[in-house]
Amino acid sequence: MRNVLYSFLVLGLLFSCGPKEGQQDLGASEFQTALTAESKAQILDVRTIDEFQNGHIEGALNADISSSAFQQIASGLDKDKTVFVYCLSGARSASAAGMLKEMGFKSIVNLTGGMLAWQSANLPVATGEAKPAGSAGLTEATFAEKIKGKPMVIIDYNATWCGPCKQLSPILKEWVKAQNGKVELIEIDVDENQELAKSKKIEAIPYLEMYKNGVKTWSSVGLIGKEELDKSVDSSQ
Repeated sequence: MRNVLYSFLVLGLLFSCGPKEGQQDLGASEFQTALTAESKAQILDVRTIDEFQNGHIEGALNADISSSAFQQIASGLDKDKTVFVYCLSGARSASAAGMLKEMGFKSIVNLTGGMLAWQSANLPVATGEAKPAGSAGLTEATFAEKIKGKPMVIIDYNATWCGPCKQLSPILKEWVKAQNGKVELIEIDVDENQELAKSKKIEAIPYLEMYKNGVKTWSSVGLIGKEELDKSVDSSQ
């Protein structure tokens, strides 16, 4: 009860005097609380249309930051009202927040961790008509089947738009090749496998996991080098 009262107190301080100027970076639960407190909230989903249709926050407008749609849709919003922005993991929405500042928006709330964090917190997700809600790629069961019987596997969770993922990919492939068949590489796009990403509570990419005979022995978040990859094998012995 005390925690509930504290949450309402914090919320009151944030919004009793109108929108807070500048940018706020909030986790999934705080982001949802702020949304609930805002009448007719302006929400921008800056992912691609396919990502949006596969699952988004109710009431959000799709404004793909990689296309002209972002500027067009954002320019139609009220710059004096708070705008809520999110993407898959938080990288694109952080860039979008900077662009919104330049456009003159006074109050911007960015969802840290993006839809990965939102889904990991089991918050409600709306879906579009293009893809049924159940078509989310691998499940934990099918993933387990995929790595079954493999002595040592390194899993690379990535996305096509993720810069660090693109940097890591050639490093990882070169390292796996140098293992001379000792380690197998499996690449998994989190956009195409959102159910698995949710069940594993993946909130940032690139994310790596090492499995030995179906048992996870190591994991890492972010861009790493060959030395760290060597340690992954050592920890799996």
